Amino acid sequence: MSDEYNPDIVTVVDDNGEEYTFEELDRIETDDSKYVALVPVFDDPEEMLEEDLEVIVLKVDEDEDGDTYLSQIASEEEYARISAVFEERLSYLWNEEDEEDE
Repeated sequence: MSDEYNPDIVTVVDDNGEEYTFEELDRIETDDSKYVALVPVFDDPEEMLEEDLEVIVLKVDEDEDGDTYLSQIASEEEYARISAVFEERLSYLWNEEDEEDE
């Protein structure tokens, strides 16, 4: 079994045609919807160290043709609820960093 890390990379195009590249950290599915937690991917590792990595939570939607796209979560309540789930599921990322700092 290989210990090689192969991240799930997602490219998102905004309404202005600008492309952004993210690594998918996690995904969850509720009774109603699907969601993903993403962090930006940087070409230069030094950039990553200099930035405060913010986890971006987006909703996975589907159009009439079955094409999948990502969108912002419109409801503040829904965003807070889903973000809390991701925060709990991904807390190990921050706990490891805290232990290294000690």
